[in-house]
Amino acid sequence: MGRTVVTSNARRVTLALTAIGAVLAPTTPAFAAPVPPPVDLRADVDRDGRVDVTGTTDTAGEDGWTADRGAVFLPNIDDDTKRCPAAGPGGRPLSDAALAACNDAADAVVNGGADASDLARVRSVPMANLPATATGTLTLRAGAKNTRVFVKRTSGWALVTGKTRLTATELRAGVEFGVEATDVVRDAKAWGGRAVLRLTVTVPGGRTTTDDVTLRVAPLLTHHHLQAAQQLMVTKVPGKDDYARRQQAFVAGLAQEVKSAGITPPLLTFDKYQDVWAQDFVEPGYVSMPAVDGRRQVIRVMLRSAQPDRESGRELFEKLRGRGVGVVQVSGVRESEEWTLNSMGNLETVPPYTHGGRSFPAGRIIMGERKDYGSKPAQAMRTLLASQGMQDPLLLDTSWLHVGHVDEFVQFLPADTPRGWKIGIADPEAGLKLLRDAQKAGHGKVRMFSVPGTKDTPAPKETIDQALASRWLVADNTMAAQRIRANLAVLQRETGVTDAEVVRVPALYTRGTEEAERGDRVPRLTRLGAGQVPEAVSEYGQQRELTRRTDRAGTAETVMTSAYVPGAVNGILLARDRYLAPRQWGPVIGGKDVFTDAVTAAYTTAGMRVSYIDDWYTYHLGMGEVHCGTNTLRSTADAWWRR
Repeated sequence: MGRTVVTSNARRVTLALTAIGAVLAPTTPAFAAPVPPPVDLRADVDRDGRVDVTGTTDTAGEDGWTADRGAVFLPNIDDDTKRCPAAGPGGRPLSDAALAACNDAADAVVNGGADASDLARVRSVPMANLPATATGTLTLRAGAKNTRVFVKRTSGWALVTGKTRLTATELRAGVEFGVEATDVVRDAKAWGGRAVLRLTVTVPGGRTTTDDVTLRVAPLLTHHHLQAAQQLMVTKVPGKDDYARRQQAFVAGLAQEVKSAGITPPLLTFDKYQDVWAQDFVEPGYVSMPAVDGRRQVIRVMLRSAQPDRESGRELFEKLRGRGVGVVQVSGVRESEEWTLNSMGNLETVPPYTHGGRSFPAGRIIMGERKDYGSKPAQAMRTLLASQGMQDPLLLDTSWLHVGHVDEFVQFLPADTPRGWKIGIADPEAGLKLLRDAQKAGHGKVRMFSVPGTKDTPAPKETIDQALASRWLVADNTMAAQRIRANLAVLQRETGVTDAEVVRVPALYTRGTEEAERGDRVPRLTRLGAGQVPEAVSEYGQQRELTRRTDRAGTAETVMTSAYVPGAVNGILLARDRYLAPRQWGPVIGGKDVFTDAVTAAYTTAGMRVSYIDDWYTYHLGMGEVHCGTNTLRSTADAWWRR
């Protein structure tokens, strides 16, 4: 159990004299020094939310950490008393570094009862027979740079320093400590989250005994779709222009859909920076540890995108950080031509699974990379995510997508299967089949899109015949289908998901305006050119100019596409059986939208009730959809640890 006894100099002299046959004098003070009782320091090794100082449930394995046993402590990065400033003197903006520097672990005090609840408890077993002049000290043998310890005294919590001395009275009664990490694990090579506490007790004569206990910081985890949605987040654009009115209508419609799905908290709206891509500047996550009565002590963590020039991420500190909510941002990231790969729409989480000898009880992260160009999301972010040791990021190839986000073609849906979920995947071949079937049935002259036009943006006029005759549409979707199949094969290989556990959702993709203009017979009215997208849409990410480059072989240019018909998989799972998709605005034949009917049928087979919300002018024309424009806080009730 890590317990040692270190003898004093007098003791070593006694042993030496004994070895040569000297006569001992038991009444000599040096030989009468009391033997110190054993020190026993304990933590919540069995993860039941309590520290057992009377039994043995928290003794075995206290010096290690496994999936089944080992004490957990939190990175205490929330702001329980809202003491962290959102602005500097005179209201001047704080730097990103200054915003991130303040949290409950940034000071050396316990900020009230809520902050105390974020401390992992460590206790010493009462030492009843301890001499009155004995003293104790607590030191950190590992993790000292990232760990802070407090001792609970009658006057409150006090920081443990090198000068802190525990009295015999305290040690006789048993001492309670509170432990916090000052940050999440960012690079496991620099610090893997391990802290080792040592309690040393010294008795008269200089004799000491020690005991160690090991804790490990809770991993920062992202959410998956088996965790219930609890609150939706969206940006609200002020003003009375056409775009603002439409976006406000979208927010109102979203609020109604959320209420209908049984989610009672109101929408959490971002208001300051007008970045309408609420999915992209933040990924909600959480850290948690066991608490009493089977509960969890949780801090929600807003993981800011690795885009240092994206101001909207500042609102996470300015508005959301507070009691039970912290913010993490990575540093050392430079603005790059692959800026959009660092958006959080490019980070999704596979639900928990075990396959091929590997287990992911908290799910597994997927992110997109541009394999054709050798471009990946920021190294600092990938290192942070991998260093949590739980959700080992898996990279998929999004070279073929203009924006390049995984949420443009794949999702995960709760289902009554052995693993509890299915993969929802965009199916361009099914989308082409819908058009070809309509054409064969004599409906080729029907307009491809049923969306009404506006004063500034005429309604698309292409017909089904014209779309299928397009120089690019069939080729683009044949290519997209090939790329999607390759990504699906990776997911199936990694997870063990069978074809029967894949929900195929009709979709269509098309290349960007600049490519479509090169001889295409059909005007791409569903793709606005530069200057036609409102600033609120174009300023961040989705319409941001991407550099065109040749592939590594230098022989060809990769075609980059985005959704032609609003991407149905790019929607929101509101409940286990409720799905909100972007309104399709497809061809209307016999009074029915053929894409809406096909999408509804696909989700119905997965046990979903589907509703639709119009995002055509607010998000779709900016190369995104409902999911891109929203974000979701989900349940943190699941225990990521095993017992």
